[in-house]
Amino acid sequence: MTPLRDLEYDPASCTIGAAVGIIGEKWTFLVLREAFNGFRRFADMQRRTAAPRQVLSGRLDRLVREGILERVPYQEAGQRRRHEYRLTAKGRDLYPIIVALMEWGDRYAAGPAGPPVVLTHRDCGEPARLQLACRAGHVLDSPREVTPQRGPGA
Repeated sequence: MTPLRDLEYDPASCTIGAAVGIIGEKWTFLVLREAFNGFRRFADMQRRTAAPRQVLSGRLDRLVREGILERVPYQEAGQRRRHEYRLTAKGRDLYPIIVALMEWGDRYAAGPAGPPVVLTHRDCGEPARLQLACRAGHVLDSPREVTPQRGPGA
């Protein structure tokens, strides 16, 4: 693929780099995986990710600061007040990224038995998969069907 010369822009304004700077680290992705799977409490996330306590605490704090998770207080009878972590709208918008990583891992990193988790449509039970489509509804099966063009931030 030949680079498009009219696509010149300041690489410092690249939104891919900005996004990776916020979420592009193993523990962050594992925390997001657990949040999407419905786990909200620190102890559950720590058990399921096997993250060291200090690392998990740091990742949760960063995701809260970035507005991806929100910290919500709860208190069980006879216990001290604690917090659980819920996805915000900004956080829920990361779902396609998590699914894309999962699909790639299912294809190239799963063991001989296959992937450990399969996503299905809640209403009909059929397998779900991620698709890229244009606004007109055309499904794009290859990067060769896409043309990068200068955006307003270039």
